[in-house]
Amino acid sequence: MAVVGVLALQGSFNEHLAALRRIGVRGVEVRKPEQLQGLDSLIIPGGESTTMAKLANYHNLFPALREFVGTGRPVWGTCAGLIFLANKAVGQKSGGQELIGGLDCTVHRNFFGSQLQSFETELSVPMLAEKEGGSDTCRGVFIRAPAILDVGSDVEVLADCPVPSDRPSITIASGEGVEEEVYSKDRVIVAVRQGNILATAFHPELTSDSRWLKCSWICLLLLDRHRFFLDMDKESDTKAFSALSLSSSSRDTQDGSKNKPLDLPIFE
Repeated sequence: MAVVGVLALQGSFNEHLAALRRIGVRGVEVRKPEQLQGLDSLIIPGGESTTMAKLANYHNLFPALREFVGTGRPVWGTCAGLIFLANKAVGQKSGGQELIGGLDCTVHRNFFGSQLQSFETELSVPMLAEKEGGSDTCRGVFIRAPAILDVGSDVEVLADCPVPSDRPSITIASGEGVEEEVYSKDRVIVAVRQGNILATAFHPELTSDSRWLKCSWICLLLLDRHRFFLDMDKESDTKAFSALSLSSSSRDTQDGSKNKPLDLPIFE
């Protein structure tokens, strides 16, 4: 059975672990470098990115995380996890923070503002619908969320969204301490893929749209009918992954309504 690691330093790792359990995938907490050994894929969850970076430094995790990303095994970052995986981050606290890197993009740490500016919106996700069926939109839950300002030529944009009218001005400090506007478009990128890396600025694990969890982008379920993550990882070594025959419909029946995730209320 494929084993999915979830970085469990701080933030929403429990929500990811619960979501993995709902679809019958084994998830394990990762806090130390040695716990990355033997994993088939990795989720870096949302949280407070500077706090997560400090804890990762304390546990000497950054070298091991970079090595893991470099092996070509699938990695998914949500919210703070997106920041971790970006090659460049702006809008950071004084002194900045260390990044894992690997994703050729520039991310703004608090693009959508403070916790009070958290919101939900419908996102157009035609590729998700093509691979998993269902609606060509999904609910995006943005909690003090980052966003991607620009991407390299090898990065595939999976979703973008309108820039909210109440978004604060996005500025960064120049070398002389003068602040300057760095983004003025009416839409912003919120989900991308590059090679073995998937990154979302929002939190699919907090919604009842199980397509994000069942599709192999996220957890390498390796169902014969869920092949997208495997297809995106064709160029990497897939010998460590074995195909499983799993009936999600019978599992859903066994789990019953007690384990059915609830839709979250819309943030006002």
